[in-house]
Order: sequence, then C-alpha cells, then structure tokens
Amino acid sequence: MAETFQEPGWFTKNVFNRIVAAATKLGLSVAGSRVLEVKGRKSGEWRQTPVNLLKFEGARYLVAPRGNTQWVRNMRVSGGGRLVLGRRVEEFTAKEVPEEERVSLLRAYLEKWKWEVGAFFDGVGPDAPDEELRRIAPDHPAFRID
Repeated sequence: MAETFQEPGWFTKNVFNRIVAAATKLGLSVAGSRVLEVKGRKSGEWRQTPVNLLKFEGARYLVAPRGNTQWVRNMRVSGGGRLVLGRRVEEFTAKEVPEEERVSLLRAYLEKWKWEVGAFFDGVGPDAPDEELRRIAPDHPAFRID
C-alpha cells in the first residue's frame, strides 16, 4: 500500500474545500461533489471532507487524488461511511479497488476532474498510456461504494 500523501495548501483547505463543502451541504453539487463523512479510526468521531463521486461503468467510486489521506485511512478501518448532498444523507459500504484494477477508473476520473486535481497525478492525464496510469495507481487509493 502506498503511503503517498499530498497535503492540501492553505487556499485549498481554508477557501476552496470550504466553499465546495458549503455548496454541497446546501444541495448544490459542484461537478459531482459530495461531503464524505467517515468515522475516525482512533476517535470514532465523524469526519467530513468534500469528495468527487465518480459514476463509472454502472458503479460509484471515490478516488483519493492526494493519496493516502486521512479519509482513506479511516475508510480502510470503517469499511464505509456517508455521502451528503443537501439534506440527503446516504450510508454506504466501501471496498478498496486493487491497484491492478485502477487503470480505467483513474482514466475516467481524470477525464472528468483533471481541471481540478490534475496537479496531484504526477503529470499523468486521461490520455496517458496504460503503463503510466499503472505507475501512479498505488498513489491513488480508490473505493467502490455500495
């Protein structure tokens, strides 16, 4: 399991994420955004972060563009959480997608959100060869949600 984690900068933490989270809590999805709630692996308290929900090949996924984030670590322990959009709260279970199965998933994620998260993918974009996507797959955990 990769331990890569790209810490968000001040602007992202204090401005961008807060704006997206506030809009999402009001029921306004920004390009598929949701607020992810997952229980802390040590505290047991609910933690929140804005995420992009990817619908791909009839399933739904959460991809961690910044790597092995706190929400990823918490999700591995809890096995699920909640997605919030406005007043709608959806509980779900999650299963981590193995690295070798992430290539097409990462390609679809980058096709939709490269404009927002492309800087975290080591210069790899949606048109990159499969080998490049395989190379970065360990650095971007993904979960199928049910």
